[in-house]
Amino acid sequence: MSGQALVHTTVLLAEAVDALVARPQGVYVDGTFGRGGHSRAVLARLAAEGRLIAFDKDPAAIAAAQQIDDARFAIRHASFAAMREELNALGITQVDGVLLDLGVSSPQIDDPQRGFSFRFDAPLDMRMDTTRGETAADFLARADERLLAQVIRDYGEERFAVPIAKAVVARRQGGSPLRTTGELSALVARAVKTREPGQDPATRTFQALRIFVNAELEALEQGLNAALELLAPAGRLVVISFHSLEDRIVKNFIARESRDVPDRRALFAPPKPLKLHAVARVKPSDDEVRANPRARSAVMRVAERTEVPADPATSRLESGRPPRGAGAAGAQGAR
Repeated sequence: MSGQALVHTTVLLAEAVDALVARPQGVYVDGTFGRGGHSRAVLARLAAEGRLIAFDKDPAAIAAAQQIDDARFAIRHASFAAMREELNALGITQVDGVLLDLGVSSPQIDDPQRGFSFRFDAPLDMRMDTTRGETAADFLARADERLLAQVIRDYGEERFAVPIAKAVVARRQGGSPLRTTGELSALVARAVKTREPGQDPATRTFQALRIFVNAELEALEQGLNAALELLAPAGRLVVISFHSLEDRIVKNFIARESRDVPDRRALFAPPKPLKLHAVARVKPSDDEVRANPRARSAVMRVAERTEVPADPATSRLESGRPPRGAGAAGAQGAR
């Protein structure tokens, strides 16, 4: 795509910023700068004393962020998983909101040299931070069949993970390790027997390798815990996910921190203090999906930080749990 500008259309832009910025004078974190769509919208909402610190692992995103000339803004070349340490180094121990827009950005997908897409034949890289770490090609060249199948199955939810892994290892043993996206795509197409209408056979395998190479799910769990520690009372956590693996982690994290569940190992343990209150689950509108088809799988979850435990009766009803002493029937709330 040389000579063409790589454009990113920010998903759920207004909805995310509306949910995030409650105090214009506050300090906010954009954990995934990308090309700055959310960051610029947040800055437009902030007062003169407000502050925004953005994070990204991608050197191209860092270069784009450095074009923002605003004293209220700072960019850090780091994963949002390290936000606590990075913010502490800046003298910041508490923030009013954290935004995470997960997954891969359109410029990353649309740049053939990044190796994220099976639409182009290019080096099989897939690293979000191209300055460090193992490429997808390096991983495919050294992983055994069992590990390959596990990664493709667990991170891609691919039912043909074993045949794909066998094919990768057989090709490698034949003296032709996979080096390009086109080679991998063709190999997967031969191993996958059926696929949902409209979905390329390589979709799930490419997703799995990208998630593994970038340790995305581990970073998400670390980032959510860091955000919870940093959020001030009434501060907002806003997370946009694009596939079920991410959304499940976010949903379960918010649920876990929003329920006053006692420790089952202790007979008389009191309910734990509530740390979050689930606020909203938002999907893109039909109009947004028509204008930007890549938005169709997005799910935004919003939670608010609290330091004060809710009234026990109220919190149990909100979490779908009956008051203590009730029988087992009905003990499982709707998900």
